[in-house]
Amino acid sequence: MVEIDGKSYKVWGQKHHSMLHFKINPGLAINELVFGQRVPKEIYFEQVENTPLMERQYIRCPHCETMHDGRTWSVQNKTAFKNWFGIYCPECGDIIPCTRNYTSWLILALTYPLWFWWIEKWKINWKVSQPKRYENIQLATITVGNTNWVKAGLLFGIGMFLIMTLGMPVITGTEITIKSILIAIPIWAIAGFLFAFILKKRMNRLMKTSKT
Repeated sequence: MVEIDGKSYKVWGQKHHSMLHFKINPGLAINELVFGQRVPKEIYFEQVENTPLMERQYIRCPHCETMHDGRTWSVQNKTAFKNWFGIYCPECGDIIPCTRNYTSWLILALTYPLWFWWIEKWKINWKVSQPKRYENIQLATITVGNTNWVKAGLLFGIGMFLIMTLGMPVITGTEITIKSILIAIPIWAIAGFLFAFILKKRMNRLMKTSKT
């Protein structure tokens, strides 16, 4: 528990089980490398009663020390993705450090010769384009109730399908067959919807308590 500006926050750091999930789950490598969805190294949750976890989540910029509402980076604001180089701080223009998935590290290491020579130029152009993305941020309308959980489940299922069914065989030298693809599609579709169901249930439960 930490105190910032008179408010109490619980911090999810690198050793928190949720953070470990983001590091270990191979399916999330697709989210990071393809969609550019990133997770900050630290997430702060204000300790207030009867408020959903989503609505009391904050991300602190270590450069300017601004406490940003976590919903600043959301699908609704069109800022949840395209964060390949980290999370942009709209207050100071610097980059908030993010955790990195282990599978992402492996893929980046194996493909290093393909991207090392052009990545810096892309990073410069990416950073220049960021301020415009944060000009009309809306927070009040983003709640647990109006979150598209089906879409969240589909993204998870697609990510796991791409990594486990198409990506891993390439790395291990295993043959990819039509049969394996047809078997994997319903499995990861069900897994995606199950993921969304569990996540929604967890968020709804946390609406009734301030414990994280």
